[in-house]
Amino acid sequence: MIVKVRQILKDEDVPILLGRTILYLQRKCFNIQNYYLYEQKLNELNEADHLTQIDNCSLKVIATHRQADEVAREGFDDFRENVFLNKLMDIRSSLDQGSIALCLFVDKKLAHLGIMAISEEAKGTFDSLPYHIDFAHGQACSGAVTLPEFRNKGLMTYSCFKRFEFLKKLGYQTVRYAIAVDNLVSQKVHGKFGPRKYARMRHIKIGRWSFYKEIPLLIV
Repeated sequence: MIVKVRQILKDEDVPILLGRTILYLQRKCFNIQNYYLYEQKLNELNEADHLTQIDNCSLKVIATHRQADEVAREGFDDFRENVFLNKLMDIRSSLDQGSIALCLFVDKKLAHLGIMAISEEAKGTFDSLPYHIDFAHGQACSGAVTLPEFRNKGLMTYSCFKRFEFLKKLGYQTVRYAIAVDNLVSQKVHGKFGPRKYARMRHIKIGRWSFYKEIPLLIV
């Protein structure tokens, strides 16, 4: 670290060093994230309105490690071993806690993961924000991520449709989820399904401590 500081001092002036130091401390010790909270009614939808633009796309719904093993034996990527996804969440632990994975593959290569939770334990493995979901009375939770090389191909839209369809068949009436305020792409995709934006949540991190505040929205 000392060597790095000396190099910066040698190559650049003190204001630049101070600026970089402040940015580092902000990211490391103090951070604020804002999210919108949504509630989606699980109505009947037309699949033709939400198709992906990619050919050779296969869908697999996986709820157990045994099912994941079977999909892998068919030649599809084992999504539990994906490095990119495991930086975001512990896939194996999520399945252990009851999460349901909706995987989209392109030519058997993993392209997208949609994740569904029907219990608080499962939700906690991929969404740590403490907003209320009434799992006992027809509400579920959902999240998703598209791998970088497959973005802007309609996979998120198709995944939303399939997740909502799957949860409706299970008997769920609504699904809740959070989207970062600055994630305009995801907001646009979910907006196609007409969700209710009911609150804004602020996450403040100071060192090891985290604080959350949910602010209801007057216009929803």
